[in-house]
Amino acid sequence: MTSVPPVSSVLPPSPHSRKTLRKVAFASAAGTTIEFYDFFIYGTAAALVFPVVFFPALGAAAGTVASFGTFAVAFFARPLGAIIFGHYGDRIGRKKTLITTLLMMGVATVAIGLIPDAQTIGVAAPILLVFLRFVQGLAVGGEWAGATLLTAEYAPKGKRGLFGSFPQIGPSIAFALASATFLITNLTLGDKSEAFITIGWRVPFILSAVLVLVGLWVRTTIEETPVFKNAKQPVAGSKLPILESIKRQPKEILLAGGSLTLLFALFYLGTAFLTSYATSPTGMGLSRVEVLSTGIIASVFVAAATLASGILSDRFGRKKVIATSCIIAVPWSLVLFPLLSNGTVLAFGVGLTVTLMIFAISYGPAGALLPELFETRYRYTGAGMGYNLAGVVGGGIVPLLAAQLATSPGTWAVGLLLAGIGIFSIACTLALPNREHHDMEEVPAPASGEEIANDGAGPGVLRT
Repeated sequence: MTSVPPVSSVLPPSPHSRKTLRKVAFASAAGTTIEFYDFFIYGTAAALVFPVVFFPALGAAAGTVASFGTFAVAFFARPLGAIIFGHYGDRIGRKKTLITTLLMMGVATVAIGLIPDAQTIGVAAPILLVFLRFVQGLAVGGEWAGATLLTAEYAPKGKRGLFGSFPQIGPSIAFALASATFLITNLTLGDKSEAFITIGWRVPFILSAVLVLVGLWVRTTIEETPVFKNAKQPVAGSKLPILESIKRQPKEILLAGGSLTLLFALFYLGTAFLTSYATSPTGMGLSRVEVLSTGIIASVFVAAATLASGILSDRFGRKKVIATSCIIAVPWSLVLFPLLSNGTVLAFGVGLTVTLMIFAISYGPAGALLPELFETRYRYTGAGMGYNLAGVVGGGIVPLLAAQLATSPGTWAVGLLLAGIGIFSIACTLALPNREHHDMEEVPAPASGEEIANDGAGPGVLRT
């Protein structure tokens, strides 16, 4: 669906073979594509059909709010997933943990496609939906950090931004695949047909089983990262990565979460809220075919911008590229909904594409920024906590607030909300430490009252 340069044409010299680097790049991108495809088809369905299927008694407006409430559940599960899978990723390895998260996501997604509607089993339907959405959130919470660590810990010197952007193009490809799958079923069964409401929306969920099998095959063929294999467990200090990361680097976790909050807000407003707004009779009143087709086109630009921003971050720095994205987002947030008030497909296409491209400028460098902040022995946990903290606020709370604000006082309030988040993310980004030139096996400066011991037990052994 997207056009990016062949991996072999951009790979720099490295102690690892080109074959190994190509395999790592492909495995990271393929894995996140599959995980986020499963995640995004939920968002598309939440916007298009879930208010009718699972919340018919609430009416259109309240049903939409309730539907996005279930969408938000996964974001509150993501930090827990980051803690659980971060622990195992830091203790037993990146590869095994990533295989587990992929299986969890696949099973939960297929199961969502099999849930009977509310008219058939009553309140049990939305309860099952919330539970399975929670499982999805746990899986994605453990997925992102592992996928980015896979590339960051393999990346050649000076090219970590490039390699960190490979898993980052997965969401844009997944958005295209999710939109295309819904578009095909929609065209086959009709834009407003009963068949699409009852059966058609389930097809993308059930078909995800095929993608999961492909992803498992890819991930079982890669080796554990050399940085993890060479690292030794500390002989002193906490054996729980979550406690050690919070004790040693709480500032980095909080600032990383704040820096990426706008990123999440832009992406999930674009992929979920704007889909609902564009198809709503009280919004833009566009057809599902128009909206889904626009999403596929926009994803091409997003993938290209993600890869380009990762490359630029190697030259100009992660913080500068991410801060630039946040600065651009502030005025754009204020003009987005006045633009959409035009009500045309072109206006929606421009609004969606620019919104997601601003997101992509931040997202590309994020794949290298967060792994660089933390020590090897708790890097999976620390990076995952920062990333998913941003997901709770930007991806969980903001779309839910946007659905309410759009009804009253109006969409202008959604724009103000986004602009405010943009200013907050700028401040957090500028306050982050700059560690992009550090080797991945180097240890950040110790916390107060601690020193680094070098007694042959490996890098980063703590003495307190």
